[in-house]
Amino acid sequence: MLNLILIGALIGIGGTVAMDIWAVVLWKFFGQSAPNWAPVGRWTWHLRNGTVFHDSIGNASRYANEQALGWLFHYFVGIVYGIVLAVVMGEAWLEAPTFLPAFVWGIVTVAAGWFLLQPGLGIGWAASKTPNPTKVRAMNLLGHTVFALGMWVTALVLR
Repeated sequence: MLNLILIGALIGIGGTVAMDIWAVVLWKFFGQSAPNWAPVGRWTWHLRNGTVFHDSIGNASRYANEQALGWLFHYFVGIVYGIVLAVVMGEAWLEAPTFLPAFVWGIVTVAAGWFLLQPGLGIGWAASKTPNPTKVRAMNLLGHTVFALGMWVTALVLR
C-alpha cells in the first residue's frame, strides 16, 4: 500500500506539472492570463475559519503568503488525485498504464473545481458568474485532460 501511495503521489505531481506547463504555454503563446494561485491561497487560508463560500474572494481579507499557499494547495490536490488514481486502479494498472482511466479520473476531478472551488471563490457554480462561463468550462476540461495526460505519462515512466 505504501508503494501505491508513493507512486500515486509522483503520478499526481507529474499530472500537475503537465497542467502547469500547459498553463504557461497558453499564457506565453496564446494570450491567456498568467497562472495566479493567490486567490486559491486566500480561499485555502479562510477555510481554517470554516468559510468555504465567498461572494468574492477579492473582498476577503488578504493573507501575506497566499500565492505560496495557493501553489502548495494546487500541488497537494494534484498529489491526492494521483494517489486516488493509483489506489483505485491498483498494481495491475501501474504495471501497464492505459490512458482511459487517467482521462476519466482527470475529467471527474473537474467537479471539485466547478462545485467547490469556483463557488468558493465567488465565481459561481461551474464559473457561472464569469463573463464567459462556456470558455472557462472548456478550458477547465482541457486543463484536466492535460493533467490526465501528465498522470498517464508519469505512470508509464515509473512502471
